[in-house]
Amino acid sequence: MKKNLRMATAIGATALLALTACATPASDTAGGADDKDLTIGVFNGWPEGEAVSILWKTILEEKGYNVELEYADVLPVFSALSTGDYDVTLDGWLPTTHKSLMDEYGDTIGDLGAWNDEAVLTVAVNEDAPIDSLEELAAEGDLFDNRIVGIEPGAGLTEAVSDETIPTYGLDSFDFQTSSTPAMLGELKAALAAGENIAVTLWRPHWAYDAFPLKDLADPKGTLGDKESLHTLARDGFEEDSPEVAAWFSDFTMSSELLYSLENVMYNEYEGTDFDPIVEKWIADNQEYVDGLTA
Repeated sequence: MKKNLRMATAIGATALLALTACATPASDTAGGADDKDLTIGVFNGWPEGEAVSILWKTILEEKGYNVELEYADVLPVFSALSTGDYDVTLDGWLPTTHKSLMDEYGDTIGDLGAWNDEAVLTVAVNEDAPIDSLEELAAEGDLFDNRIVGIEPGAGLTEAVSDETIPTYGLDSFDFQTSSTPAMLGELKAALAAGENIAVTLWRPHWAYDAFPLKDLADPKGTLGDKESLHTLARDGFEEDSPEVAAWFSDFTMSSELLYSLENVMYNEYEGTDFDPIVEKWIADNQEYVDGLTA
């Protein structure tokens, strides 16, 4: 009888040890360890979002994270956040530009806070243009070839200019040309080099303001909306899965001047597509600021 009891006890102890060995460590189930694999959604053609995404990718990889950047148009990024396929995007324009998307997907997308509060949609012209307001543009259309050079057809800025700015300021006779942000910047650069007037749709913060002599046309009737903030948006559950990174993103702030300097070295002073060494050099030149992002 005692022999059978000892055997049963040994079997029970062995089974308990086996279960313990297979169990997930408590630190992994109690939220103590961050998920090390992160996916950041980046809007095609939005340099401020790409610049800070590559910046954060570099920083996080130094901290031991595995970061993937996924490029897509705005709607697919919001959709992927809502389904949990992407973890974060750093380019949410609130409260206006992306309001409709937040209305649609906001129940499954969290807001980690604003990192820049100086965002604004604009129509910009060369600094020496003889007008200062959208109210003057129609009367001086010949000076600008009666056209406004825009960006992507599906952009919120394009919609605002087409639906609000053009009819409000009597610009219906203007040719509103839309294609892509790089194409618009190419035309802007060429016109400025030739000393010609040009009107383009643009937004702040954008590296073009650091690289070119530009001014925004006043919008006294508010067709382009009020000043906005740039937010970090995250999938549902991200803060629980990656509390360390979520805390860093929540505390993240970046002035427009710093952002301009990063964008300028990436998009204006550099002609390649491998931004990693450029961003690494920018980090070295701004080490104190960067160290503070994860302090």
